[in-house]
Amino acid sequence: MNKQFFKYLFLLVLILGVGNVASAQKKKAKAPAKRTSTKRTTKNKTKASIQPTTATIDSVATVAAPVVVDSLPIRKVAKSLRRDAAVDDDAIRDRTPLPYENLRADDAVYRHKIWREIDTREKINLPFRYSADQDNGNQRFISILLQAIQDSSVTVFSGVDDRFTTPMTVSDVSKVVAGDEIPVPMFDTLGNQTGVKMMRNEINLDSIYKFRIKEEVVFDKESSRLFFRILGIAPVKRIITPQGVDLGEIEMFWVYYPDMRATFAKYEVYNGRNYGARMSWEELFESRMFYGRIIKSTIDNPYDQFIKNYKGLSENSILQLLEGENIKEKIFNYEQDLWSY
Repeated sequence: MNKQFFKYLFLLVLILGVGNVASAQKKKAKAPAKRTSTKRTTKNKTKASIQPTTATIDSVATVAAPVVVDSLPIRKVAKSLRRDAAVDDDAIRDRTPLPYENLRADDAVYRHKIWREIDTREKINLPFRYSADQDNGNQRFISILLQAIQDSSVTVFSGVDDRFTTPMTVSDVSKVVAGDEIPVPMFDTLGNQTGVKMMRNEINLDSIYKFRIKEEVVFDKESSRLFFRILGIAPVKRIITPQGVDLGEIEMFWVYYPDMRATFAKYEVYNGRNYGARMSWEELFESRMFYGRIIKSTIDNPYDQFIKNYKGLSENSILQLLEGENIKEKIFNYEQDLWSY
């Protein structure tokens, strides 16, 4: 009796265990089926929501959309992969200009502003046109200015006046220097037009050979010295209309010279006769190693006119040049007359 009871109990336990295992396997088998159905439902919903908003590519609009490039159309100079010099010239790139001596307004007993025009075709000014390429770019003076503008190292001001009142963007400078943009079509490897790029013609750097300098001459009674402080530099170009009408020369833009001193200190001036005594552009301007004829001053000029607009001088270039030399003589005599021997 007892043996039969235990035998039935053992069979009952065995049946219950097999039933639990079967139900567990059935649940595991149903779980993937549930995930699969969820994925299918989500996929169907996604398709339903995306289909109405599918964008179509408008080939005509793609071709017509212009690409604007905000940069100067100047030639890029590749850098040398080896040291292109027999000496260690790394210190040149780290040079900084000496700070100016402070000039107090109470000590300035003599102050006048002077405008000069530098013609780089003259022999003393030929270093302004040195056209060699180095690692820091082309060595023309106009290239140095344009590269500083391209690198955003200096703020450019419009030539509408010479008081640095209207800043210009790189695109504005490009328009003044190289003219308006023209549409240039772009093609892929199969010859299909993919777009239109707005570009400007590359600048002819040799066509810019005149510069104007605005400076102030100050006699400081504390140090008993006459100081020439350059305030701004502007490249000049001649405007000729397509009909051949000469509109004269204009100042393309102005750069504030104190802002450019740090850049000028890193560029060497070409010296064809003394290679062992190269100076920087900052040293050239501070040492007055250039010639520029005076075209305007505040000396005896109540109407704020250029010398070429003086009455009786507008048609005679020789008299204009002599008038500029006369202004230079007045400044020299003022300083000399302060001394007694």
